[in-house]
Amino acid sequence: MTTRTFRASETYEQALDRAAHLWGVEQEYSDTWGRRHETSPEINRAILEALGVGAGSREDLDRAMEERLWSEWNRLLPPTLVLGEDARSFPVHLPVALAESRAEIEIQWEDGAVERCTLSLSELPHSGRAELRGATFICKDAPLRPGAPQGYHQVRIVLEGREAAMRLILCPNRVYVPPAIRDGRKTAGLAVALYGLRSQRNWGCGDFTDLKNLAGWVATEIGGAFIGLNPLHAIPNRQPFNISPYLPSSTFFKNPIYLDVEQVEDFRNSPASGQFSSPETQAEIERLRAAEFVEYERVYALKMRALALAFREFERASDRDPARAAAFRQFIESEGELLGRFAAWCALDESIHARQPDVWVWPDWPEDLRDPDSPAVRAFCQEHERAIRFHMYVQWQLDLQLEAVQVYARERGLAIGVYHDLALATDRCGADLWAHRTFYVAGCRVGAPPDGFSPKGQDWSFPPPNSDHHRETGYRLFTESIRANCRHGGALRIDHVMRFFRLYWIPEGMDPTQGAYVRDRADDLLHILALESVREKVAVIGEDLGTVTPEIRRALDRFGLFGYKVLYFEKNDRNEFRPPWEYPQQSMVSATTHDLPTLAGFWLARDIEARHSAGLFHDEASYRSQLADRAREKQKLLDALFAAGLLPQWFPRSAEQTPELTGELHHALVGWLASAPSLLLALNQEDLTKEPDQQNLPASTSEYPNWRRKMRFSLEELRSDQTARSFSAMFRHWLERTGRITTPVAAS
Repeated sequence: MTTRTFRASETYEQALDRAAHLWGVEQEYSDTWGRRHETSPEINRAILEALGVGAGSREDLDRAMEERLWSEWNRLLPPTLVLGEDARSFPVHLPVALAESRAEIEIQWEDGAVERCTLSLSELPHSGRAELRGATFICKDAPLRPGAPQGYHQVRIVLEGREAAMRLILCPNRVYVPPAIRDGRKTAGLAVALYGLRSQRNWGCGDFTDLKNLAGWVATEIGGAFIGLNPLHAIPNRQPFNISPYLPSSTFFKNPIYLDVEQVEDFRNSPASGQFSSPETQAEIERLRAAEFVEYERVYALKMRALALAFREFERASDRDPARAAAFRQFIESEGELLGRFAAWCALDESIHARQPDVWVWPDWPEDLRDPDSPAVRAFCQEHERAIRFHMYVQWQLDLQLEAVQVYARERGLAIGVYHDLALATDRCGADLWAHRTFYVAGCRVGAPPDGFSPKGQDWSFPPPNSDHHRETGYRLFTESIRANCRHGGALRIDHVMRFFRLYWIPEGMDPTQGAYVRDRADDLLHILALESVREKVAVIGEDLGTVTPEIRRALDRFGLFGYKVLYFEKNDRNEFRPPWEYPQQSMVSATTHDLPTLAGFWLARDIEARHSAGLFHDEASYRSQLADRAREKQKLLDALFAAGLLPQWFPRSAEQTPELTGELHHALVGWLASAPSLLLALNQEDLTKEPDQQNLPASTSEYPNWRRKMRFSLEELRSDQTARSFSAMFRHWLERTGRITTPVAAS
């Protein structure tokens, strides 16, 4: 049994350290070079003040700490309790004078059933004790009945005139594992940037019909189990600064540029849709389709214009088609306040920018419109109800088309189907921050400490989550973020999965070298992730690149998340490439990521040349040094491929003799990945077709066409072009050879 007491601190420094520990600020970390960094008093104070903790004096800190402990023990129940499937009880805090009392307990289960009982507290075991402000509290363990259902429940307790309520979340202990990879079965898929898909029918940007067609190709030509996608989150679609899918406006809703407008029923039925067949509009669509890069603003403007016609037709036809009208109402009701606030933000953004073209972000809006709960916002919503319903309608159409893609992919034989990606960040000037500001901590930004990739550290420029507020509100917003991104998919990649454990906070006015890690409630978050994963039947891949402590690794393994193994980073203590048979089974293996060079780009040093052209090197010496390092890395990789028996004996053993990624090298590298025991293999589309340029060049904006590159082959060419067919045949060969084929393969 633990006993908690509070004693005044002896010095300001001691109080600061104690408070930092209580609020989860880690006092040291080791960087990627193994060097230890201690958190300075200045950083501790800045982070605590951002969290609302008075840190001006020892007395301020002591009061804050005592109040935090008092609020924990002076309430009968915690605001939220998350338990695993083996839980047998929940804690009740009470004054010791009431330890012999009787308590009335009511549990309302998620399905609406209610259970009530009376407990004699004297008969319950106790597991904790606290001495605070001259009062003694004790923790009693109230029993849960065996077989209590998993889900989101409400607990209410009444004790001697005192009453409290708690959200009880009962969860599985591990995430879902699809049948395709149970019992050690391996599988594979293709990862694509959806916006970059080219076809003879889209409007200059890959859409959900393109994705359907790609799913059919992956099933029949490759024999894969899934298609991995970039995050589909809503973004401003403004080039070049607001098009990153990893810095979205909202993680709950989707980007309309992925809609196939011509498949929207109301657009097809609209008499006005004929204007899109005009020579002028068709010429614009052809220009967008033929453009080297995705033109976000033009594609978005064209599609929103078409969707406005569709919405007008939907409104006109609602009386004749009450079933569709009811389906739309049901969608709005199921999405609730999340959709309402997002749609209101969209309408406000459009309206204000139309009146004031130089205003682009909500922090520059009129002050009374910056608060979603203000009377001015309520008045706007009443006056612009139709504009808000339009944005709700657009999200409904996105949901319908994405659902159809997943159904089609599974019907065609993709055992997992669509594999979604949940971004870590959210744009501080976007819809989520406007709508849900209390869930974020002002005064700090999230980033990363210095490492070999970024010697000065990284500042990601978005605020960290407010862990206490998430817990106080029953983790509802966190739950919705997982649920929204699991929907209509068979797997979910969690960008920077270490977020569940800790994030690197940089106080305002400081640079990335002056930050500290702040802990989150990982056990709660991972249990909820497991619950949503099992309910939605979605596998979970945790992107765990970077510094992962042993404790984090053990927890991820315990919950059954798949790790993320990238060829370039998998090395042993001698800095040699680890052979594929040493990769862990509980992982997804890949050659690269969107931020790293493609296989062809690695061999050509295209990423280094791109950074040089963008002016991202401090001097020519750094540029030459990286080229020399790349030459050594290429030789190491070549040596590893020979050692693994993946290259023929006649192949040149010197990387200098192979300046490009030849067919033999390409074949060997894909074989290297496929040969790993990792249950999942994701091959990026660029690596399948030997494309040299990566999707994103970190630290660049207008200097590089980030998030705009289209794929080398159109969807039609994937089936007809001989070179493209040779690539798919090579990939299929390795999946057959390594036992990763999971769908029927078409005859050649």
